[in-house]
Order: sequence, then structure tokens, then C-alpha cells
Amino acid sequence: MQEFERSLGGRAPATARAYVGDLSGFVTWAERAGVSGPQDVDRLLLRRYLASLTTRHLARATIARKAAALRSYFAWARRRGLIASDPSLRLSAPAGRSRLPRVLATAELDALIEGRARPAPPAPATSAATAAAWERRDRAVTELLYGCGLRVAELCSLSLDDVDVGAAALTVVGKGDRQRRLPMHRGCVEALTDWLQRGRPLLAGPDAGRAVFLNRRGVRLGPRDVRRILDRRAAAPTHPHALRHSFATHLLDGGADLRVVQELLGHASLQTTQVYTQVSKERLLSVYRATHPRA
Repeated sequence: MQEFERSLGGRAPATARAYVGDLSGFVTWAERAGVSGPQDVDRLLLRRYLASLTTRHLARATIARKAAALRSYFAWARRRGLIASDPSLRLSAPAGRSRLPRVLATAELDALIEGRARPAPPAPATSAATAAAWERRDRAVTELLYGCGLRVAELCSLSLDDVDVGAAALTVVGKGDRQRRLPMHRGCVEALTDWLQRGRPLLAGPDAGRAVFLNRRGVRLGPRDVRRILDRRAAAPTHPHALRHSFATHLLDGGADLRVVQELLGHASLQTTQVYTQVSKERLLSVYRATHPRA
């Protein structure tokens, strides 16, 4: 397992961790089925495993990732001579209905960003200045997630050197270590400047380093911290990725070119971005049915 993990060095750290976890899950399942090693695995067994995942009601994207992890492992095992042939060739997840991403309405986004949806209760042991500093952080986090369409990992990995407030731009390193430069609208610039000048200096711990966003321990913000911020501010359960989905969908609704949206999102393939055209069509139909007197 460790050798396979080392072979994933060219992938994003989160992807490598997910693949290792996916392979461990398959190994546990296969051992219960009497499989003693990779040489005992055939295509039928892999199809049975993927089918078993659908009965657990896992998301289609999760099953697709697990299939990709298996393809990666067996291709590696074939190169290493551990198996004579690769049973995972052209292996794909079972077809199923994909779930369209949730898109937040403009009023919902405004309330989330401004903290009106669910204002955080004051902490008894927190001074007014400290509470105000955390509010500045939370607003900047939500502004950037939606205003720049950031992945949560991209937001958490931002360093001070990545921020060019004067040019209203961010430098982001996305999946596959692909770097892109993103524009910030005025709301993002104002919220980020307010946090960097009036919030971060008050809350930075000795191990803060160059991290833009910090958690309650004064160190770099993590994905779970971001989820807690949204849980405190959102009126309904809202995943950080929903803000990225909303960013892309609202751009397309406003007439943005699909390839421009692809560049802003940092997608390697235009096909990945095209899911948002489907979301926009669904929104169009929804509005039509709700407002047209003959619909």
C-alpha cells in the first residue's frame, strides 16, 4: 500500500489520500469475499464491488472516484509485474442519475455573506474586538468562496504572497498544481482588506506563518473550519462547494462564455464545466414553470 501511495506523488494531496482510502475499502471488502491478493481479482469482482457501493446510496461522484482509484491501482500493479493483466481496463462506475449541484439564490447569498441568515451568538469569554475580528474573517471567507469561485482547499491554502489587493487579484494553486490568477470584485477586495488590516493582526498566533485565513488556534484555516463558518452563518445546510456552484451558474445565467467560466474555475476539461449549463437550463425551466401563466 505504501509503494502505491508513493506512486501517487504527482496527484493532488487530497486526491492521493482519497485513492489510498478507496483502495483500503476495496481490500477490506475483497478479503471478506475470499480474495487473497491482486492476482485473484477479475473484472466481474470489480463490477460486483462497484454495484455494492450503489446499494449504500453513495453519491455518483464518490463511486466514480473509487472506480478511478481502482483503475490507478491495477494499472500500477500491472506495471510492477504484480498481475499478468489489468482487470480494471475501461472500468467505470455504474450509470445512475447524477445530482445537480445546489445553487443559492441571490438573497440567500447576500444573507450568508453579511451574516444575516443566522447571526453567530456572542461568546461569553470573547471581547468585542475579538468577536469583530472573527466576523471580518468569516465575511472575507464567504465573499471569496462565492466571489472568486474558489474550492475550499484553494481558499485554505492562500498565503499573503498570493494576494494583490492593489490589482484586485488572487493567485490560486488548484488541482494538479495548476496555477491561475483570479480577479476580485469590490466586495471581495473590501472584505479581504478589512480582515488583513483589522482582523488578522489581532488573531494571528506564533505559528500563523503566511496563511491568509486563520482558525481559532491562530494557525492556518482548514476545510472543516470553513464548514463550521458556513454552518454558523447559513439558514439552511450549505456546503462550501455550493458557493462555487453558485458562482459558475450565476456567471452563465448572466451570459458568460463557457470557456471563460472554465478558466475561472480552473477546470482542466471543458466537459467538467458543462455540468453548469445543465444547471442553468434547469433553473430556466423552473423560473418558466413558476412564472408563466400557461406553464
